Amino acid sequence: MTERTLRKLLEQVAAGGIEPSAALDQLRHLPFEDLGFARVDHHRTIRRGLPEVVFGEGKSADQIAAIGRRIIAAGTNLLITRLDADKARAVRRRLKALDYRPDARLGMIVREPLRPRGHGPIMIVSAGTSDLPVAEEAALTAEIFGNPVERLYDVGVAGLHRVAASLAQLRRAAALIVVAGMEGALPSVVAGLVDRPVIAVPTSVGYGAALGGIAALLAMLNSCASGVTVVNIDNGFGAAFAATLINRLGLPDGRE
Repeated sequence: MTERTLRKLLEQVAAGGIEPSAALDQLRHLPFEDLGFARVDHHRTIRRGLPEVVFGEGKSADQIAAIGRRIIAAGTNLLITRLDADKARAVRRRLKALDYRPDARLGMIVREPLRPRGHGPIMIVSAGTSDLPVAEEAALTAEIFGNPVERLYDVGVAGLHRVAASLAQLRRAAALIVVAGMEGALPSVVAGLVDRPVIAVPTSVGYGAALGGIAALLAMLNSCASGVTVVNIDNGFGAAFAATLINRLGLPDGRE
């Protein structure tokens, strides 16, 4: 349940359009609904401004579908991260409306219309094409959370002229999510060029000494460009969540 739907329900009760007992039935599962194997947090949108998101890895298709049904029934948009193609097909047999994006390994069902909010676009910047799965996870998550999103892909430090050619676009963003593997240098470069929040996402892309993203993670944590914030390896979702909160900061009625 979103803040908007809760407010509408309370206004209907106040106006006599709905009986308190009927309203109570709709609120019965706040703040969470116990499914036995999961407790679905219907209160999260009201509490945090963004809905609960389902982490698909490690869950069965049946579990994901059961959780998804309850989220949709509450009138909230459904977003499933780390959803592989085989499991997505199984989930779609149970949730026919599932929109699956294989590049990002995301599944979604949009019930609540997306309302663009924020101080400006969130820009997703990727160092290389191999980083696109994580970059697209960030981009699509930011979009379903209601942010205008722009993409700037394949501008890694092996060709800095590609970043320099896009300076005006970089400076137009309200916040930037910079995704890079290998040595993870791109967030430092971008943060040295703009006066906007930079959220760095290390990816597990790279040869042996990249250590599955640890080299990029350490490089980003040790960035000489002040103010770079770093999320976990391959965590495009976490970067998009943080960027959304930054983009809404100070806006009136910033919640859904």
